Amino acid sequence: MNSRFQHAAFGMRYLFANLGPLKEQARLCEWSLGVRERDVVEQILACQPEVVGLSVYIWNVTVLTRVARILKKVSPRTVLVIGGPEVSFEWENTAIFKSADYLIRGEGELAFAELCGELLNGRRPAEKVIGGGLPPLAELAWPYPHYSDFDLEHGRIVYVEASRGCPFQCHFCLSSLDKQVRAFPLEEFLEQLELLMSRGFMRFKFVDRTFNLKAATSLRILSFFLERYREGMFLHFEMIPDRLPPELRPVIAAFPPGVLQFEVGIQSFNPEVCTRIGRRQKFEAIEENLKFLAEDTGVHVHADLIAGLPGEGLESFSAGFDRLYALGVSEIQLGILKRLRGTPITTAGEQWGMVYASEAPYEVLQTAHLSFQELQRLQRISRYWDLVVNSGRFPTLSRAVTQGESAFWEFDRFADWLWRETRETAGLSQKRLGRMLVRYLGEEKSIPEAQQMLERDRRAVGSVSNDLPQRQARHRALTPLGTGP
Repeated sequence: MNSRFQHAAFGMRYLFANLGPLKEQARLCEWSLGVRERDVVEQILACQPEVVGLSVYIWNVTVLTRVARILKKVSPRTVLVIGGPEVSFEWENTAIFKSADYLIRGEGELAFAELCGELLNGRRPAEKVIGGGLPPLAELAWPYPHYSDFDLEHGRIVYVEASRGCPFQCHFCLSSLDKQVRAFPLEEFLEQLELLMSRGFMRFKFVDRTFNLKAATSLRILSFFLERYREGMFLHFEMIPDRLPPELRPVIAAFPPGVLQFEVGIQSFNPEVCTRIGRRQKFEAIEENLKFLAEDTGVHVHADLIAGLPGEGLESFSAGFDRLYALGVSEIQLGILKRLRGTPITTAGEQWGMVYASEAPYEVLQTAHLSFQELQRLQRISRYWDLVVNSGRFPTLSRAVTQGESAFWEFDRFADWLWRETRETAGLSQKRLGRMLVRYLGEEKSIPEAQQMLERDRRAVGSVSNDLPQRQARHRALTPLGTGP
């Protein structure tokens, strides 16, 4: 159950690829959020399965819990297996675990295949919870042949990974639990990418948590793509913000604008907060690296900040926001802290007054330094920032809105006005939002030429090619049953 049509279930393709001889008896089915649970169950049971596996994440746990309940009520003999990060920790009291017959924790490629083999041979393991362990990556079958022609024709994101794990210990992140970084055989991995590209796939999203951890590996991968560059290529990497060695810089700068997207997790510019959450950062190096990317390359930099971290209030957060905005990054993603199951951030509850929502996605509701009302306000700022600034639809108007001593507080002023006027954070069309921006700038900031700014933005955005990066592909409601293998 993908969050959007454009996403393709990477983990499920790994499970399918590693079923060995059982692949002939298996079917990989995908849907997107918005589909009716009964329809999902109906289409699953149309395959007359003996075993059903559900891959559970924070974005789909609510829907899949209902799917699991319906499935077991109407077909109790069907064996239901669940896995995924949302049920690998603190699963005992979850409703979906109670509906399931088996749970595979952690990396399940080999464990799932083994369990299916036993079940189809009439053997029912006694233990309901099965540990997936850390399978040797060199022994895993590659998932990439199972990106289908349907995926290619509909421009879906192709997820790839050169490594697993993370050496850092950020308390809010599940990757902090796996301190060992394991790499796939690099040349064999690049051969798989070569095969994908020969089929026409040109847009890849690396899920490695620390792509630039080893400069030699990063250089090899970037050089591989640069040597094979064709128009339409798009590459997404998650990078460590304070690590950008000299040998990588000329290769990064050699890519045409818009080909590379770097997701950079800053999270906070407050040293005390970073220490509190186990995040080691060199802030001067971060600033220098981001300036280089903004001024000397065509990289689209997507930088993350997290509101609601232990001990950080509005004053500190707004200062960090302004510091990041001044560095000229392409996007600022303002996220609200989530309490992911199993992460160390759960231990910060009492000391820092952390109160979290009980339902997914478990966002923090208030802290000792941020009230519920302030976090609601930050939620709205985040949503409006996406619509106005990150969308790229209003380059001139957004600069006018944020113009002042503090970009954060100037935009907060606009967000407060827009909320009072509309009471909406969703469903605001581009046309309506443009009118609201013109009105705000004219009435609240006394800028009479706002209408001309809007026309200039419309011309500028309209002149951009329709071949947008994959991250901007439109949502589609439903993937047809059984597409893929």
